[in-house]
Amino acid sequence: MANLSSKIGAELIKFINTKKSIAELERFFQVFPGGYGEGDHFIGVSVPNQRKVANLLFAQMKLDELEQELNSPIHEHRLTTLFILVKKFEKAKFLEAKAEIAQLYLNNLRGVNNWDLVDSSAPYVSGPYLYSTGNNDTLFSLAQSQNIWEQRVAMLSCFYYIRQLEFEHPIKIATLLLTHKHDLIHKAVGWMLREIGNRDLAAELAFLEVNSDTMPRTMLRYAIEKFPEDLRLEFLKRGAKRR
Repeated sequence: MANLSSKIGAELIKFINTKKSIAELERFFQVFPGGYGEGDHFIGVSVPNQRKVANLLFAQMKLDELEQELNSPIHEHRLTTLFILVKKFEKAKFLEAKAEIAQLYLNNLRGVNNWDLVDSSAPYVSGPYLYSTGNNDTLFSLAQSQNIWEQRVAMLSCFYYIRQLEFEHPIKIATLLLTHKHDLIHKAVGWMLREIGNRDLAAELAFLEVNSDTMPRTMLRYAIEKFPEDLRLEFLKRGAKRR
């Protein structure tokens, strides 16, 4: 299924590992009917080898080529493309160039449709772009989308905000997603709350004091994973009593 007419496809096929179970990847990323990755396709190339291809091709590939690759039906094509976009964004010296890359990314989120694709790109492209431009309307629009991957992009974009010690918008996005039904959002929100706590425990505790009783169990567990054991157990017991 690798597309040999594409530069990425032609390089990735050199790294296809016949010993790597495509069926295992398909189960892991839930490509089966009704799964969150339904309809996706894998060819069996490891992530380290995808990064090798990205490093090889990033300087020579143009944005229009990358846009085409980002809409490939093959998962590894899209992830490799995202690695290239991240590298191009990081290497770009001028805001105009970064904006062009970020807009391409945001305009093609239909290809960023699994958790690994989101997590490998949103904190490094949309996050810094939206933060630096102050375009928080897009952040909230993504969080309020009906598409789970756009919602995860919103939450993971906040990782960049958190690294800049800007917690206001991440907390607002977490609040919007607090009662989401899907555990992939529960995990993302809990993870970002934990990252806030790693930098400012008081800020995370303030959020948990108000919201721990309504948070899904998985979200709470992710949020308090690194807490001292006595504090972690206190929140777990408190949450259990209120449910």
